Amino acid sequence: MPARRAQLVGTGLIGGSIGLALRAGGWHVTGTDLDAASAARARELGAIDEVGDDPAAELTFVATPVGTVADIARGRPGVVTDVGSVKASIVAAVGDPAFVGGHPMAGSEQEGVEGSRADLFRGAVWVLTPVAGTDPSAHALVRSVVSSFGAEVVELVPERHDALVAVVSHVPHLTAASLMRLASERSEEHAALLRLAAGGFRDMTRIAAGHPGIWPDICIENREAILDVLDLLVGELTTMRDRIDRADRDGLLDTLSHARAARLNLPGRLAATDELAEIRVPVPDRTGVLAEITTLASELGVNIHDLEIAHSSEGAAGVLLLIVDAALVERFLDGLAARDYRASARGLE
Repeated sequence: MPARRAQLVGTGLIGGSIGLALRAGGWHVTGTDLDAASAARARELGAIDEVGDDPAAELTFVATPVGTVADIARGRPGVVTDVGSVKASIVAAVGDPAFVGGHPMAGSEQEGVEGSRADLFRGAVWVLTPVAGTDPSAHALVRSVVSSFGAEVVELVPERHDALVAVVSHVPHLTAASLMRLASERSEEHAALLRLAAGGFRDMTRIAAGHPGIWPDICIENREAILDVLDLLVGELTTMRDRIDRADRDGLLDTLSHARAARLNLPGRLAATDELAEIRVPVPDRTGVLAEITTLASELGVNIHDLEIAHSSEGAAGVLLLIVDAALVERFLDGLAARDYRASARGLE
């Protein structure tokens, strides 16, 4: 059988890693980049089969800075997805049923295509942001492909994604950069300062070493969410300062204990489990149903290990088959029932 065909626009670290993962799965991959040398190097490293555009590509990944994604994605043939860390503005600007917003929460200490790895996304969270107008077949294709990379797919409403990544990604990066700048300026006065940088400082500021070129676009595209979180952070730091100023031992201990407990309870990356169940959801054959159900699962903390759409041969209806953790079946069924879906569940033999 002829190989399935995919296109990369952008052959840096993420684009190159996608190319390697696709080729490992048997896809024929072409790629382009504004930097011709990057595309040529991607070809040398095996991240793409050839440099250039492929009008016959079934699926295109746009792996460029967020400020350029919409213009590149709009009007391209086939199914298109992206990897940008801002979603609401991009999804709205593209406005195409065949576009599925995406954001792999993965990276590397290395930069550019030289740091690409076929296993970069294994065990990582890959967010998809389908909306009511998203073509279900496009949605299912993108989900299937990124799942084949070993990623855990989480589906969110675009605005919800942007609010959450402001907390867990954007503001932490800006905070690390600010702290690193403060330390750097102090080091001019005290040459030994950075030599004294211990593990905690290095861990907290590690992300400040990321490529700075992508961040102005991110800050502008997700400005409102970032400002909201920065205001909250300033408030927390002000409270911390006040407790230190007042020598409030109990208040400091309470804050630090709460932070420690929250950090220890961060979920680890989930491994596949044998304790699975199948959820069967009869659904009308209309645009938006798949997005509604999968984003509901994410909001309820239900990981979807696999899904299939079984179309009815008669009438405009079908059945959505979802494989989820058995321990969360009742929670998911209750959520579906609250939205008038009459779902059923069974264990897997």
